[in-house]
Amino acid sequence: MKLKNFLTGATALTLVLMPLAAEAATTIKPLTANSVKRAAPVKAESNLGGEGGGTLAAIAAAAAIILGIVLLSGGDDNPTSP
Repeated sequence: MKLKNFLTGATALTLVLMPLAAEAATTIKPLTANSVKRAAPVKAESNLGGEGGGTLAAIAAAAAIILGIVLLSGGDDNPTSP
């Protein structure tokens, strides 16, 4: 049962990471001084992130993922055969 859970998790991780790796491999260009974008000076602070809402959302997402893993992997570890 534990091997099945491990393989399921490894498969899910592979499904998430492989498209990212494929995109990164196709968009890699040599770094030159002309290809680097320079940051513009900041005139005023932005409230785009709000008052810590991004951090709270990240913590809630991580908690939901951990809770899902615990609920799916927990339970009856006893063998069903007599």
